[in-house]
Amino acid sequence: MALRLVADFDLGKDVLPWLRAQRAASEASGAGSGGADVLENDYESLRVLNVERNGNIIYTYKDDKGNVIFGLYDCQTRQNELLYTFEKDLQVFSCSVNSERTLLAASLVQSTKAGKRNELQPGSKCLTLLVEIHPVNNVKVLKAVDSYIWVQFLYPHVESHPLPENHLLLISEEKYIEQLRIHVAQEDGNRVVIKNSGHLPRDRIAEDFVWAQWDMSEQRLYYIDLKKSRSILKCIQFYADESYNLMFEVPLDVSLSNSGFKLVNFGCDYHQDREKLSKHLTLCVFTNHTGSLCVCYSPKCASWEQITYSVFYIHKGHSKTFTTSLENVGSHVTKGITFLNLDYYVAVYLPGHFFHLLNVQHPDLICHSLFLTGNNEMIDMLPHCPLQSLSGSLVLDCCSGKLYRALLSQSSLLQLLQNTRLDCEKMAALHCALYCGQGTRFLERQIIQWISENVSACHSFDLIQEFIIASSYWSVYSETSNMDKLLPHSSVLTWNTEIPGITLVTEDIALPFMKKTGKRRSTAYVRTILDNAIKVISNLEARNLGPRLTPLLQEEDSHQRLLMGLMVSELKDHFLRHLQGVEKKKIEQMVLDYISKLLDLICHILETSWRKHNLHSCILHFNSRGSAAEFAVFHIMTRILEATKSLFLPLPPGFHTLHTILGVHCLPLHNLLHCIDSGVLLLTETAVVRLMKDLDNTEKNEKLKFSIILRLPPLIGQKICRLWDHPMSSNIISRNHVTRLLQNYKKQPRNSMIDKSSVSVEFLPLNYFIEILTDIESSNQALYPFEGHDNVDAEFVEEAALKHTTMLLGL
Repeated sequence: MALRLVADFDLGKDVLPWLRAQRAASEASGAGSGGADVLENDYESLRVLNVERNGNIIYTYKDDKGNVIFGLYDCQTRQNELLYTFEKDLQVFSCSVNSERTLLAASLVQSTKAGKRNELQPGSKCLTLLVEIHPVNNVKVLKAVDSYIWVQFLYPHVESHPLPENHLLLISEEKYIEQLRIHVAQEDGNRVVIKNSGHLPRDRIAEDFVWAQWDMSEQRLYYIDLKKSRSILKCIQFYADESYNLMFEVPLDVSLSNSGFKLVNFGCDYHQDREKLSKHLTLCVFTNHTGSLCVCYSPKCASWEQITYSVFYIHKGHSKTFTTSLENVGSHVTKGITFLNLDYYVAVYLPGHFFHLLNVQHPDLICHSLFLTGNNEMIDMLPHCPLQSLSGSLVLDCCSGKLYRALLSQSSLLQLLQNTRLDCEKMAALHCALYCGQGTRFLERQIIQWISENVSACHSFDLIQEFIIASSYWSVYSETSNMDKLLPHSSVLTWNTEIPGITLVTEDIALPFMKKTGKRRSTAYVRTILDNAIKVISNLEARNLGPRLTPLLQEEDSHQRLLMGLMVSELKDHFLRHLQGVEKKKIEQMVLDYISKLLDLICHILETSWRKHNLHSCILHFNSRGSAAEFAVFHIMTRILEATKSLFLPLPPGFHTLHTILGVHCLPLHNLLHCIDSGVLLLTETAVVRLMKDLDNTEKNEKLKFSIILRLPPLIGQKICRLWDHPMSSNIISRNHVTRLLQNYKKQPRNSMIDKSSVSVEFLPLNYFIEILTDIESSNQALYPFEGHDNVDAEFVEEAALKHTTMLLGL
């Protein structure tokens, strides 16, 4: 299945054995049942109440006398601790403990068991207590009212030392939220007591709200109030310095006027009827460390034949409303859809019917999100029980008392990538898998192996291009919170193909706030561009300690090194403008890591194909013939070149040389020259020098060499001609020499009488022309005595001209 739930905590395994051991120890000591007495049939009373910000889990159970017992499971030490025993037969529905474990707040209601006497005061439905538990001492009644009260301690980010003041939120069914400020002091050693418990200062945080959610990780309160029938989402941030402020408010197009009252993530709420709530709307807010903020909303379903749900991407300024039709709807569909926060993704699913994995960081294109229908076997393996999504991909199953960590399954996503026929599912599965792996070599090897065997598997996008961009992005995205604004995550800019089984409507929404900080930082362009390239290659080699199969990164490819160095310079400047709070050294390393990753992926793709076709270093010479294996590798290299060229990405030095060698081996001359002329093959000095040395001067090879030389840039062409001892190269050298001499030539009056004693050939036009060249060379030598031209002079030109004429005349 695409979604895995890994248990971090289980009441039956992590708590119940400890309770049984406590009971056994109590009986062995003759102390009787006491507060730790738990009978076998009392497991039904063992329930999770809350999960605090530090991960500690509060639970409750009843002993054989009906007393309410509070316990805590420490997620760090994996130890249990008895907190407090309340000697009345009541039912707990809300509880919270402060970070120092010195105070406990709890709300209790009358037990639902038949025949039980009323333990509460007349006219009271709910009893809210504040208890000193270090050690157990005073109990203060905070509320005894005819409405339900939920409690939640604030957890400051500073946990190194106890704070003199604790803050407790009280959330009332009467639609208000208060904050109590509780001053504590130490007496008689470590004993913690409440100061001025008779009067606890309190602030009214919110009023007239219809929905509220607690974010334990970020210590934020989200709530919605209705203003003229409009739903306004507000967010209050609580800080470690005991202050709080309204972060933002934004209107939402959701209907809450007849929805009643609902709370989300204020502990395990056994009070709210799940069957009743499943027939009403579902609303929750999800955030992650990168700054994304999503509101997931599912209205009340009039019919199970069609499901509609919306996601408001507050950080992007738009919403998407999805509609899907359910097939084979049966009576078992009673729980409604589930939203789960998976950090970078949000999962929306209905077991047995559909599974939608939404990319919340890049929601613009639907192809980056994965939608699977009931025809997929992974759908049936999703959990059917109602789940409560907490921060940090934590999922709480209140019914079973288990706390899970929700993870995406790499193996299932890879299987989907390899087996699906839809390009949209390939795209989404590729991104999901790379997010899960985050640059791991094992995952990349598997994907590259599949790509090398299915390079043409996608028609809507370039598979190699998408893999290089996406994998490089995911390898560095965690370095800073706004990496998606700095680097591309995909090569695809538009997607117009519909996704089977689902329709969507996109609408703009109001942005709650918009912050841009800082001005463009004026940094001088790095002058030592080639030094940047050296740093990239060194960083790349440090990633790969083993020997490379392919001859990459070994030659001085000035074009690629220049492109590499320029990319370092531009990307560093880009990061410096937008990451002004990050030190320059870290930014430089981020840039080197990103570009090194791009090049490493290209090397990895090529080496996978090289290894698959069992190629050897002997193919690096031009005097061998191409095989089917070489042609396959040539094809992969051509696809890599196409993928990188449109994105202006650098290639590893040596790539073009190897590509050209394989091209000469595998292609007929006219196809080879067409590839060179169209830019598919880029001639490098290393490749051409090797070609001139490896191939002899047969008629076929002469034609190839001459065709190659004519297509070289002038400077490289002149250098290569001097390596080829052939009349044709001499002719080219002579032409270039004459062109250079005559480009500024001005005709001067001269003696028409030629000294025939110094002329070896009786051919007056040639003699006259050589005399002019000799005079120009003499003048240039006087002006520029240290300028040399590799022994090319008028005499060399004369000899080349005669040889060329002889060839033309067939003599």
